[in-house]
Amino acid sequence: MPTVYTVYVIELARKVFTEDRRFREANPQFNGVLECLYVGMTSKSPQERFMQHRTGARSGKGHKLSSDIVRKYGRYLRPSLYQHIGPLSRAEALTVEKGLALELRRKGYAVWTN
Repeated sequence: MPTVYTVYVIELARKVFTEDRRFREANPQFNGVLECLYVGMTSKSPQERFMQHRTGARSGKGHKLSSDIVRKYGRYLRPSLYQHIGPLSRAEALTVEKGLALELRRKGYAVWTN
């Protein structure tokens, strides 16, 4: 059975915009009205993936599994922004992750994705 992926969204503390130059440069359109977000994809549950980010988890081979931005600024999952997206293949999830990040930016959010 093929691995199933989920796209998820995490709300970030607003100070990511003022403290992280890379985040600010990735979101020149941000006007400060809506939230700062991280969009990712996972083969785990969004809750388990969020905890990996928050704890700075590493794989058994020492590879980093977490985003520094989420580890430092992640607040909580935002299921209302992703629960309508069904289970996906890896290829579909990569495409949907990028598309959702663009859609959220167009709506006025500041977004980080890998």
